[in-house]
Amino acid sequence: MSKHKTLKVFSPYDNRLIKEIPMVGENEVENALEKAYALFDDRSNWIPAFKRIEILEKVQELMKSKIEELTKTAAEEGGKPYVDSKVEVLRAINGVKIASEEIGRLTGKQIPMGLTQASVNRVAFTTREPIGVVASISAFNHPLNLIVHQTVTAFAAGCPVIVKPASTTPLSCLAFADILKEAGVPDPWVQVLITDNEAAEKLVTDQRINYLSFIGSAKVGWYLKSKLAPGTRCALEHGGAAPVIVEPDANLEDMLPALVKGGFYHAGQVCVSVQKVFVHESIAKKVADDMAKMAEKLIVGDPLDEKTEVGPLILPKEVDRVEAWVKEAKETGGEILCGGKRLSDSCYAPTVIYNPPQDAKVSQEEIFGPVVCVYSYEDRNKAIEQANALPYHFQAAVFTKDLDIALDTVQKLNATAVMINDHTAFRVDWMPFGGRDASGEGLGGIPYSMHEMTREKMMVIKSKFL
Repeated sequence: MSKHKTLKVFSPYDNRLIKEIPMVGENEVENALEKAYALFDDRSNWIPAFKRIEILEKVQELMKSKIEELTKTAAEEGGKPYVDSKVEVLRAINGVKIASEEIGRLTGKQIPMGLTQASVNRVAFTTREPIGVVASISAFNHPLNLIVHQTVTAFAAGCPVIVKPASTTPLSCLAFADILKEAGVPDPWVQVLITDNEAAEKLVTDQRINYLSFIGSAKVGWYLKSKLAPGTRCALEHGGAAPVIVEPDANLEDMLPALVKGGFYHAGQVCVSVQKVFVHESIAKKVADDMAKMAEKLIVGDPLDEKTEVGPLILPKEVDRVEAWVKEAKETGGEILCGGKRLSDSCYAPTVIYNPPQDAKVSQEEIFGPVVCVYSYEDRNKAIEQANALPYHFQAAVFTKDLDIALDTVQKLNATAVMINDHTAFRVDWMPFGGRDASGEGLGGIPYSMHEMTREKMMVIKSKFL
């Protein structure tokens, strides 16, 4: 690939060219690997914990002074509405704070000795040290916060990191890299590569990479895992189908706004968006109709307009896909209660489908668009079976006032996290976060990522005076 090739970044809303960025090729990837590996390989280069804390505190200050700028960049390139993009920026700032505080918690423990004759006169303890060079491949849907999760965690844990942002949303990453540099992060510790997928594959599968953080499609993630060098640890975060179980005693007044927000936030382009809502037959149609009425009132449009609640899909081809899936659901018996149509090349109307067939694509796959399906059920256990039937298991939810039913449902749903009386997309950045089965491997969440980016070393001291 020519080093003069450029990446064109377009607004997903109106396809306006925002910026052209020079791309790099395999030579630059090799250069980045050499720098990062040399940095890690010589312990004299390692940055002491107190210094990393100082730098990350400075990063927070700089980010706070650029909230508006970072918000507009994220909204413009990613299409998430301004209000939600501002929330993302504030979360990202807090994420840096969490990482700086977690540095002091990367500790080992004493291992008891003297429990057998063979282990007397010894004291043993573990310490945690950085795992090595981290490669991070990021996704478009949270262009700043995901980058924080995939770079600051590595730096805080003491690892050099090379990050490839999503090709549709690289500007937030580049802006953040400038902030890191201004805050005092030495040059090679966090390197951003704007490159194609072929060069990125060479990066993550190189034997000098000790840890891969990947957020994106399951197809690409599992492929990359199969190509990793022996011993490379990884965290893969893919999509889900986010099932919700709604019992007859659910508090609809609180539940409906939560489900609408969880389903249509960022036009449904979130790996834990509310997608499949299983509702007891006694209230199913009412819940579906009420959700549709609320969804119809959502303001769809320009993400830079502060009144916008639902923005565009990231690419026009995604609008085509969602349109085709909804059409299939309608033709095979699903009832379209609202939406069901494209509004432009980039926007699709928030859509609620009642009882689409279980073999329709909207029931079988992650929609990743502004579509929520509501299914009527008679037997809760059968609804749970349907929710568990897909290979994707990430976050789920149950709405009920009955504690026993809630706990039983939590036990039976196949998910890494189950929300009780809250939507599936709830997340704070200090909690464990990740999919299981086809939805991923390993855990995100800033403290958990930092822990995975370190490894234990044990020291055993033998002395006749012990």
